Amino acid sequence: MSTGAFPIISVQDLRASRVFYERLGFSQTYQFPPDGEPGFVTMEREGSSIGLGTGSSDEDPFGLWVYVEDVDSTLVDLQTLGAPVIAGPEDQPWGERVARTRDPNGNLVILGAPTTGEADSRR
Repeated sequence: MSTGAFPIISVQDLRASRVFYERLGFSQTYQFPPDGEPGFVTMEREGSSIGLGTGSSDEDPFGLWVYVEDVDSTLVDLQTLGAPVIAGPEDQPWGERVARTRDPNGNLVILGAPTTGEADSRR
């Protein structure tokens, strides 16, 4: 099972943001799609990681990606606490099942788990 959590920042200019975080000591470790201009990258620095994804100005500027064992059951569990479903569980082309909810303060939380049972290839 994949474990861990990392922030994802929505950015208007992915290339400029990558350069900015490289100057802070981060280096790119993953991109999607794997070929061509990416729409998402993971960057790491001394055991910490962040995600940068292209987004529009009306999207959440920040989200927290959390790996869980079972996206569907975790989302149901969070719903019993009053968490809204922003996007229901759905398999993604990069091999993970993903759902979106919000914490009690309205912050975006993205739940993810590999669909293949293999370790996550992003980190």
